[in-house]
Amino acid sequence: MSDLYAAESASTHRAYGITHVVSVMPGAVQIPKSSSVRMLQIPIRDNPFEELAGHLGSTTSFIADALTHRGSVLVHCVQGMSRSASVVSAYLMAAYGWSVQQSVDFVRSKYDKAQPNTGFVGQLQEYYDSLRRANPSRR
Repeated sequence: MSDLYAAESASTHRAYGITHVVSVMPGAVQIPKSSSVRMLQIPIRDNPFEELAGHLGSTTSFIADALTHRGSVLVHCVQGMSRSASVVSAYLMAAYGWSVQQSVDFVRSKYDKAQPNTGFVGQLQEYYDSLRRANPSRR
């Protein structure tokens, strides 16, 4: 999880063996030309009223697929604080059955700049509720 600078940095891609990028921001992202990175772009702004919840299934699937194939995923937004933290939290909820609070707290423990905006936290709760309805045995 990081910011736009890291997503566009060839040295970051090399250092971490990045194979997949989830870009959670509008506009072009200049992925280093030397890499054969698979990319998913979700063009939303860091605004509590932006629709994030509708994208969380696809971001979670993209991350899970990459990790299943031993990939290394970079999830980024402009500053690496809200949108990317929300997407990573959603993945943790889906993968481990964690609550919104558990997943956000874990993300913050690993990346102290993480601060999902209040609207996205609410949408994470919606996503969590949908995961529980889809798989009630994970309670």
